[in-house]
Amino acid sequence: MRIPVPRPRSLAGQLFAMQAVLIAVVVAGYALFTYLSDRSQAEEAASRQAAAVARSVADSPSVREAIGTADPTARLQPYALRIMHDTEVDFVTIMNPAGIRWTHPDERQIGLHFRGNTGRALKGETFTETYTGTLGPSVRAVAPVEGDDGRIVGLVSAGIKVEAITKRVQDQVTALFGVATGALALGAVGTYVVNARLRRHTHGMNAAELSRMHDYHQAALHAVREGLLMLDGQYRVALINDGGRELLGVSEEVVGRSVADLGLPAPLTGALLSSEPRVDEVHLTADRVVAVNTSPVSGGERRGTVVTLRDVTELQSLMGELDSERGFTQALRSQAHEAANRLHTVVSLIELGRAEEAVDFATAELELAQALTDQVVAAVSEPVLAALLLGKTAQANERGVELVVSRGSGLDDGLLPESLPARDLVTILGNLIDNAVDAAQGSMRARVTVTACTGHRAEGGGELVLRVADTGAGVDPALAEQVFERGFSTKPSGPGGRGLGLALVRQAVHRHDGTLSVAEAEGGGAEFVVRLPLRTAVAAVPVSGGER
Repeated sequence: MRIPVPRPRSLAGQLFAMQAVLIAVVVAGYALFTYLSDRSQAEEAASRQAAAVARSVADSPSVREAIGTADPTARLQPYALRIMHDTEVDFVTIMNPAGIRWTHPDERQIGLHFRGNTGRALKGETFTETYTGTLGPSVRAVAPVEGDDGRIVGLVSAGIKVEAITKRVQDQVTALFGVATGALALGAVGTYVVNARLRRHTHGMNAAELSRMHDYHQAALHAVREGLLMLDGQYRVALINDGGRELLGVSEEVVGRSVADLGLPAPLTGALLSSEPRVDEVHLTADRVVAVNTSPVSGGERRGTVVTLRDVTELQSLMGELDSERGFTQALRSQAHEAANRLHTVVSLIELGRAEEAVDFATAELELAQALTDQVVAAVSEPVLAALLLGKTAQANERGVELVVSRGSGLDDGLLPESLPARDLVTILGNLIDNAVDAAQGSMRARVTVTACTGHRAEGGGELVLRVADTGAGVDPALAEQVFERGFSTKPSGPGGRGLGLALVRQAVHRHDGTLSVAEAEGGGAEFVVRLPLRTAVAAVPVSGGER
C-alpha cells in the first residue's frame, strides 16, 4: 500500500500562513501592551482622583466644624455618602487622629479602627497607597484635617476598589480586542486576496519548485544552440541566451536595452519591433543568415515578444549552390537538346552524301565550344571561378544574354590565399552575375561583362577586383545604398522572395573587410565593383586594355 505523501504548501499558502501568524502576534502583543499600560494609567488616575477627593474633603470648613461637635458622625456620614456618589469613589472615611472611623459606607464599621497607614498623614502629608481594607483591595489616599491652630484634628481617606479599576481596564481591553479582531479579519482577507493573486502567478508552485524551475530554465537557455530573445512590452531585451548573443553578434550586456539600440541591420530591427508574428523570415546579421520567428506574449495586454533565431548560413549557401546546380542542369539539358539537333544535322548530311559539309559543320561547332572554354580558362585559371563562369555563360545564353569575360581579366590558379575561401567568391560573383543577367535580359544587345583581376591597394598590399557590368536599365543613384538591403528588389517577388542576393554579397564582402559599390556602366546599365584585400602580398597582374 502506497502511503500518500502530502505535497508541500505552495509559496502563496506559506506566505498567507506567515502573514496571518504575524498579524495575530502583532495584535496580541499590542493588546497585552495596551492592557498593562491602561491598567497602570487607570491606577494612577484612581490615585489622583482619590487624593483630590480626600484633599477636598479635608479642606472643607463644614468638615472641620462637624469634627468639633459632640457627635461628628451625625453630620459627617450623610456628607461622606453624598461625596461618594458625586465623585464616583468607593468610600470616603473620616476619622479622628487615632484612626477611629466617624464615617464608612458600611455603617457597622463606624466606631471601629481604620485599616491602613496613617503615619504620614499625621505628619501633615497627603499620600496614596494600595491597601486591603474592609472593602477589599483598593487604591486610597489619606489627607490630614488641620484645625485653626494647625493641629491635626482628623483624617480623611478616599479610595477606589481595585476591582472597579480592573473592570474599567477590562472594558477597554474588550473594546480593543473587538477592534483587533476586526483588524485581524480584514488583514486576513487582504492577505488571502494578495496571495490568491500570487498563487495564480506562481501556478500554485512552492518555493522549492520555483527554485528548481529556475535551475531548469537557466540550464535550458544555455544548452540550446538556437538563439532565444525575450522582449518586454516596450521592446527592451528582457532575456537573451548564449545562442542569441552569438547569432546577433552582441557581446556586451544588452538586458534592459531597446532593440533599436543594439546596432542590428534595419530589416532585422524592423522585424523584431513588429507587432505582427514572423514565421521563418530570413534576415542577415553582420556575418550570418538567420531565420527569425516572433510570437507576441499577451495576457489581456501586450506583455512582450518571444523571438527564436536559427542559423541558416550554411543552409542558405547550400541553397545557392543548389540553385546553381539546377541552372547547370537546365543548361545541360538545353545543350543536350542542341547537340542532338546538331547530330541529326550531321547524320542527315552524311545520308545525303555530303560528308565534307558534315565534317565542316561538326568541326565549326567544336571549335566554337573550345574557343569559349579557352577564353575563360585563359583569363581566369582559378578552377572554381572558371567553372562558375562557364556554367553561368551557358545559363545566360539560354536566357538570351551574352556573358563575356573582359580582356582585362587575369587570375592565376593558386593566387588566392586560404583566408579567401572559394565558397565566398562563388557567393559574391555568382549573385552579381545572376543579378546582372536578370537586369540585362530583354534589353538591346543583352550582355553581361565580367572582369576578375588583381591590383594594388592605395594603402599598400594586393587586392582582388571583381567587376560585373550589364546592359540593363541601371540603378538610380538615389537607391545606390538601398539595393544592398535585404528585401529590396525592382522585380516582382517570387515564391522564394527576392532581395537577398545582393545582401548576401555585401555580407560576404564586409566579412573579408572589402568594399562594394555600384555605378553606371560605360554602355549604360549598372556596374558592380567588389574589392577584396588579399592577406598575402600579391603582385598585380598586368592587364591589357586596363580595368573597366
